[in-house]
Amino acid sequence: MEKRAKASSLLFSGSDWNFQTLSRTYDAIETVALDDLKLDVYPNQMEIISSEQMLDAYASIGMPLMYQHWSFGKHFIHEEHLYRKGRRGLAYELVINSNPCIVYLMEENTMALQALVTAHAAFGHNHFFKNNYLFQQWTDAGAILNYMEFAKTYIARCEERHGIAAVEQILDAAHALMDQAVFRYRRPPRLSSEKERDRIRERLEYEEQSFSDLWRTLPRRKESITPSEAEREAQERKKFLNLPEENLLYFLEKNSLILEPWQRELVRIVRIVAQYFYPQRQTKVMNEGCATFVHYTILNTLFDQGKVGEGTMLEVLQSHANVVFQPNFDDPRYSGLNPYALGFALMQDIERICMKPTSEDRDWFPDFAGNGDWRATLIDAWANHRDESFLRQYLSPALIRKFRLFVLADEPDDSHYKVASIHDERGYDKVRSAIANSYDVGANRPDIQVADVDLLGDRHLRLQHMVQNGVVLAEAGRQATLRHVRRLWGYNVSLAGVDAESGNQLYEVSADETAN
Repeated sequence: MEKRAKASSLLFSGSDWNFQTLSRTYDAIETVALDDLKLDVYPNQMEIISSEQMLDAYASIGMPLMYQHWSFGKHFIHEEHLYRKGRRGLAYELVINSNPCIVYLMEENTMALQALVTAHAAFGHNHFFKNNYLFQQWTDAGAILNYMEFAKTYIARCEERHGIAAVEQILDAAHALMDQAVFRYRRPPRLSSEKERDRIRERLEYEEQSFSDLWRTLPRRKESITPSEAEREAQERKKFLNLPEENLLYFLEKNSLILEPWQRELVRIVRIVAQYFYPQRQTKVMNEGCATFVHYTILNTLFDQGKVGEGTMLEVLQSHANVVFQPNFDDPRYSGLNPYALGFALMQDIERICMKPTSEDRDWFPDFAGNGDWRATLIDAWANHRDESFLRQYLSPALIRKFRLFVLADEPDDSHYKVASIHDERGYDKVRSAIANSYDVGANRPDIQVADVDLLGDRHLRLQHMVQNGVVLAEAGRQATLRHVRRLWGYNVSLAGVDAESGNQLYEVSADETAN
């Protein structure tokens, strides 16, 4: 009798599932997530998809609505080939930062996996998307789907009107510059598909009415000009154009003299997509760590409540162990720190420090060590940090020892590496600082800005790369990229590499030298 009662209290048994089972399990997971963990989430929209649909979602960078481009098809074929050959598995789920939050579940998943990924995506990722300050500042979850629908329709109309080749030429150039198409410090305007349509109509009407060869009729600068006058002119035009400008696509969209209105709109669409994904690049460890900790905690809570059986937990823990597996540095499978492993370990470590701190923990984390409220501590951390600041503030000596982290000194003049710091009393600070710096997307991305352009003169666009630690851009890559910039600008483009410390110019290359 007792066995029968226990079996009847389970949410499910076996690997098969149906929509009633999914709904019943979702409700139980939601109760733990909201009442116990105190998570705050967008409404969820759960969708079941096939493996081919998952591959398609991979190809279109995870968006349910996306414009067409040849690169997405190429990506689809590549991923499908690896999947069919058994060289790569597919994600169990995919989640969209939108309101409602869209969660894709693979129809091939067992019921145990459906429970795991529901907790992971529908509540872990969902809470992080809704509450982290970067996503609140830089994305609009309520408007992104409408905007992508607008973008898809707009680009399709452009293809009908101007031809696929003409559209692809602009998209190819814009895609090549996506890494240099984000604002890191300024907050972009909120998206609205209605406002977008009104804005485009007004822009088209204005440019059609006012367009003439305006720039050819403007007075030319005097041929003879003193150095002081030239410097004053340069300062004035930089101030007028808000230079230097870090967002290259934004500058080209607003100031290119050759782009037609529809081409500017294509550039803007690519720029907005790049900005939408920028917070995800800065929070990979935190986001995955949050979702993994949430699914682990919720499933264990349901097991303790007798709602999930031992067989289910064995399958869940096997999948969980695979996700958080971290190969050693000398393992052939090692490709860096696994964000799932590091993120999950950080969340568990914070829980430990809140509940059972050591004297070392109290020295390092006096603000929350032993406070007894790990839920509030984690929720606060998830809301107010990105990977770099989170690691700098919460990575403990205990975790540094557990992962056996160390720092390599990589000097360009040396023929071999040196171990500069290890996981000991003298090395903790240096190890923590080094790993935090490695997750600083802004510092690790090439700092390339629009430095100057004379719209009334030769219209030569001058870009500047601030070289950090002697790391210059690869020659082939910078030349290919300059060709894309020139395609959108229409006039000569040059890139100068300047040492960030000394200010000395290291190199300069012009698109004229690389143009086909």
